Amino acid sequence: MSTVRAFTVGKSESGWTRTVTQLSNDQLGDGDVLIRVEYSGINFKDGLVGSETGRVARIDPIIPGIDLAGVVVESNDPAIAVGSSVLAHGYDIGVAHHGGYAQFARIPSAWIVPMPAGLDSRTAMMVGTAGYTAALSVDALERAGLVAGAGPVLVTGATGGVGSMAVGMLAARGHEVVASTGKIDQADWLRSLGASEVIDRAETSAESTRPLERERWAGSVDCVGGSTLAYVLRTLRYGASVAASGLTGGTDLGTSVHPFILRGVNLLGIDSVQTPLAPRTAMWQRIATDLRPTWLDTEVAQVIGLDQLPVELDRILVGAMRGRVLVDPQL
Repeated sequence: MSTVRAFTVGKSESGWTRTVTQLSNDQLGDGDVLIRVEYSGINFKDGLVGSETGRVARIDPIIPGIDLAGVVVESNDPAIAVGSSVLAHGYDIGVAHHGGYAQFARIPSAWIVPMPAGLDSRTAMMVGTAGYTAALSVDALERAGLVAGAGPVLVTGATGGVGSMAVGMLAARGHEVVASTGKIDQADWLRSLGASEVIDRAETSAESTRPLERERWAGSVDCVGGSTLAYVLRTLRYGASVAASGLTGGTDLGTSVHPFILRGVNLLGIDSVQTPLAPRTAMWQRIATDLRPTWLDTEVAQVIGLDQLPVELDRILVGAMRGRVLVDPQL
């Protein structure tokens, strides 16, 4: 391997560019494991990295792609064998270290998760960073006391990557799932993932001066933030929790102390970037087993090549993407 085909983002003499180019092997960055990338995914953060105004990337130029899966072709770590299937996401990948939008990726072994039995590169990236975040959210809710049969669990931004995965995972765990979306035309699809009811985003993003409203939700996975998270907090049942991971609806939170001190609700922050490797690996084992969405092996994902990335990166920033879109850098 002398050169690697890669999608790069950064400044050039002609201004800010997004282009498919050829890089040498030694331009892939630091790391003791070289992976032939079979699939990567498209996440909201990838859209920000691919945007001139995103202000997320910390190296220039950068190969985006915050998650990837493939086969090890070189390894200086005896615990990671050449020929083994692996996945990697989070840490600095695709932000301050070259990511998955290239035919090969050089990654530190401390960031690499062995592929769990029952998953392969395609299904692992169907889950991807979004599904891993959803799994953390479901796990956090259940550790905070949510049990199947306790009542409806609200998932906001349900047609997005995290939301659609959360719908499937909660349903697989026996929870009654209510999906909130601005794309009501996708209601049948959300029901096929496991939602028992689909409601309009207008209801869950409405602002209110009331600190509390009628108790509705036994728990919630919030992928939106902003006014939507404020709505969730004032409508949670007594002692219930919301697992919050999103900010597409804004970073401000207009709420009060009332939900916390009068209803004892819990706001659970979900970070999928810096999780240590051991619990990260354990969570992927759960994703392959008891948190595995029932539709994972039957859902047909859209797969694109590197040349199609600009269009799809722009689409995810405006909320025009449904579920997961996979990137095959070998195309």
